[in-house]
Amino acid sequence: MKNILVIGFSIFLLVSCINTEKSKEVTESNSATTSTMDGKQNIETIYQFSVTDLNGKEFDFSSLKGKKILVVNTASECGYTPQYKDLQKLYDTYKDKNFVIVGFPANNFGQQEPGSDQEIAAFCEQNYGVTFPMMSKISVKGADMHPVYQFLTKKDKNGYADSEVGWNFQKYLLNAKGELEKIIDSKTLPTDQSVIDWIEK
Repeated sequence: MKNILVIGFSIFLLVSCINTEKSKEVTESNSATTSTMDGKQNIETIYQFSVTDLNGKEFDFSSLKGKKILVVNTASECGYTPQYKDLQKLYDTYKDKNFVIVGFPANNFGQQEPGSDQEIAAFCEQNYGVTFPMMSKISVKGADMHPVYQFLTKKDKNGYADSEVGWNFQKYLLNAKGELEKIIDSKTLPTDQSVIDWIEK
């Protein structure tokens, strides 16, 4: 009888141990799933940023929810500066179709944007009739890179890709949820079919 009780107790301990181990495995599995899900949820969007436009007014990216966004770093004395005309044409065509362009003047390449915000605003209006939102001049690379461009260029923030701004007029395309979805190099015109297809899809 004593032996039977000992055997029974041993079986009970063994079953309890197995169940505890299974429970631990399920908990670890759920924890891993939660971690993965949390990682995805922690991917940032551009809506978190509030910046200053060329006129010194606050510009909140959260006001663009539901719109596709093209972010571009601009310069007034660059070989690609005529792209302002193409950007404005694109904006005029799609601004009423949940699309917006946001320009960021930057002096990072060849000192090709030396002017003040006021001078840049006058240049854009007088030479290209720019009406899409233009922000205050920032840095798009290096130690003083603006937080918006830290988001655009770092995969651990945007969830899409690591990149580097290679020159003026590089374009970042964000979907209607504020998520980075495509990167277009400087030499590709804003009116290129690849950009139009992205807007229209």
